Amino acid sequence: MNKQEILDIFLKTEALLEGHFLLTSGRHSNQYFQCALVLQYPEYNSLISGMIADHFKNHEIDAVISPAIGGIVVGQEVARQLNKKSIFAEREDKTLTLRRGFGIEAGKKYLVCEDVVTTGGSVFEVMDIVKNGGGIVAGVGFIVDRSNNKVDFGVPQFSTLQLEVKSFLPEECPLCKENKIPLVKPGSRKIK
Repeated sequence: MNKQEILDIFLKTEALLEGHFLLTSGRHSNQYFQCALVLQYPEYNSLISGMIADHFKNHEIDAVISPAIGGIVVGQEVARQLNKKSIFAEREDKTLTLRRGFGIEAGKKYLVCEDVVTTGGSVFEVMDIVKNGGGIVAGVGFIVDRSNNKVDFGVPQFSTLQLEVKSFLPEECPLCKENKIPLVKPGSRKIK
């Protein structure tokens, strides 16, 4: 699939939103990728996550790990296609942590999967969980790269869609200055 075909899926499923959004990073943007609206359809999840699985199929990977909530569906499907186990980290007191009996096995290689990357904050947190547990980060796979390849995780990385989407510090946001469109937070993480 090419960039336009993926964008067409986002448009068809109304997953590419226009407005005034508060991103997980704390930055503001006029566009938001609600991957859950795409991933709710098994055929699209299989196709798009399959691109990530296909990219990493010849890498040595023991398991897939994802940040909750957005990365879970992607990670599970990539793991299914690679026939590897899938675990996830979730927020507890504002910090990503492993719960539910999940753990990192020392010396094992983990593929980190995420839905959308803007600054890479959640992915870097998951990478730290892997490293602090004695695991090895084998790579990072994600659906939408809002940074257009500006975020470098220092390991093999692959995204299905790279775009330069403008985002602003809150104090520099032109949408806030215009005060015409209310700021909304459509994602899963609560930000103050």
